[in-house]
Amino acid sequence: MLVRKLNHAWRWLGTAFSFFIFGVGGICLPLLVFPTLYLLPSSSDVREQRAQKVIHKTFRFYIRLMRFLGVLDYKIEAPERLVNAKLILANHPSLIDVVFLIAMVPNANCVVKSRLLKNPFMRGPIKAAGYIINDEAAEDVITAARDAFNKQHALIVFPEGTRTTPNTPLAMKRGAANIAIRAQADITPVLIGCTPTTLTKQDKWYQVPETKVHFWMKVQDEIKIAPYIETDNPSRSARNLTKDLTHYFTEELSRYERHKTGTETADY
Repeated sequence: MLVRKLNHAWRWLGTAFSFFIFGVGGICLPLLVFPTLYLLPSSSDVREQRAQKVIHKTFRFYIRLMRFLGVLDYKIEAPERLVNAKLILANHPSLIDVVFLIAMVPNANCVVKSRLLKNPFMRGPIKAAGYIINDEAAEDVITAARDAFNKQHALIVFPEGTRTTPNTPLAMKRGAANIAIRAQADITPVLIGCTPTTLTKQDKWYQVPETKVHFWMKVQDEIKIAPYIETDNPSRSARNLTKDLTHYFTEELSRYERHKTGTETADY
């Protein structure tokens, strides 16, 4: 019992330190690093690429730091499938899912909520990397997604639009499917899970689970979009794709939960 309490106390301190480091990084990057990138002679596209790589390396360091501190552990399967990925869709069980994904993708772009621009820790990185702001104007988001693909960015989208509520069915919105259909982008699905659950919408950062959290991520085979495209009715195409994606993620997550073994870590 004493050992368990000491372990929990250590992970609580490690979690607090991790959030502190994230906040420090959110301030230092836009104050020190990104201004330096802007001073280097280059186009806006090149500056975005540099910023994306900085965030990628920062997040990769961050998840390794959390593992080193004993806050969490993780296992990643088939990360090589992300090398040429165009549109990356993932379920969203935890607050730090996007940190893991960007840590695996050096040219990652994301669709983020406009309210994040009000967060002083997030505003600088979002603007520097050229992330797409979801301001509820669907056509603007789709146009921005096309531009991102033309720049060879890999676009990360959570089709649910928000974090999953534990023990409830997945509910996917049409935004991701609309991007896939209208930008004609093949999909690379990523399954994400964590045991026990942590940092859900209902959790505060200081509510650290009694046992260490184990994240697992599996990058799936690409889903071709061509069979879904109906030139005369893209809305119906998006609706059908959303239905199939909901079924696909539900079934694959259930299957993986039944068959996954081990909690060893994997580097990339």
